[in-house]
Amino acid sequence: MSSMLPVVAPAGAPAVLPGAVAGSDLDAGTRRRVLRIVASDGPVSAADLAAALDLTAAGVRRHLAALEQAGQVVVHEGRGGARGRGRPARRYVVTGEGQATLSQRYAEIASEALRFLAEAAGPEAVERFAEQRVRELETRHAAAVDAAGDDVGARAHALADALAGDGYAASARPVPGAAAVQLCQGHCPVQDVAAEFPQLCEAETRAFSRLLGVHVQRLSTLTTGGHVCTTSVPTRTPPTGGR
Repeated sequence: MSSMLPVVAPAGAPAVLPGAVAGSDLDAGTRRRVLRIVASDGPVSAADLAAALDLTAAGVRRHLAALEQAGQVVVHEGRGGARGRGRPARRYVVTGEGQATLSQRYAEIASEALRFLAEAAGPEAVERFAEQRVRELETRHAAAVDAAGDDVGARAHALADALAGDGYAASARPVPGAAAVQLCQGHCPVQDVAAEFPQLCEAETRAFSRLLGVHVQRLSTLTTGGHVCTTSVPTRTPPTGGR
């Protein structure tokens, strides 16, 4: 991640990093700078950070302690750089929680870009973008789904496995007493953007229909308050084979 990208909280969000110890706006801004440098240059020591930020080592360690308490940085388990004849210096890396904090800026930029696209070219342009995005998903997973054969349930499980590989935390679950499978996604990489632009979810649902060869129905989404995105896939209707 480039250290030149400014990391700011989304509009309406608190000034401090999520989970960080509350402090002044200046402290919050410094912690964002520390987190950004650890992400781009880590494993990095407090002395390295102090030199890069023109701060005292004690001040940097205070910010590192706050970020560590928030679960956004951890001490690297590998061998650190030597510190004279004493113990090796503690060197820090960013955690998944810290990466999520930094990625908030990208969600904000993506939303801004889609707003501009809608204003400049109309809402139809956003729909075309959403459709183009899921076409790439279809192309990437078509072979795996087709390899499952004509059984819709097997195809749904294959699609769930493929989506899980993409980080969607997906699974396929039979519905007791019904000829249907529920395709569930516990994570959505574009959840914040899709909350403002539901065209992304709608295009994804159409892509699932094309991949599975049946008409599917979205029952719930993370963007509307569901704990998972749930898509109902009927298994009694034979696939049309018309992706």
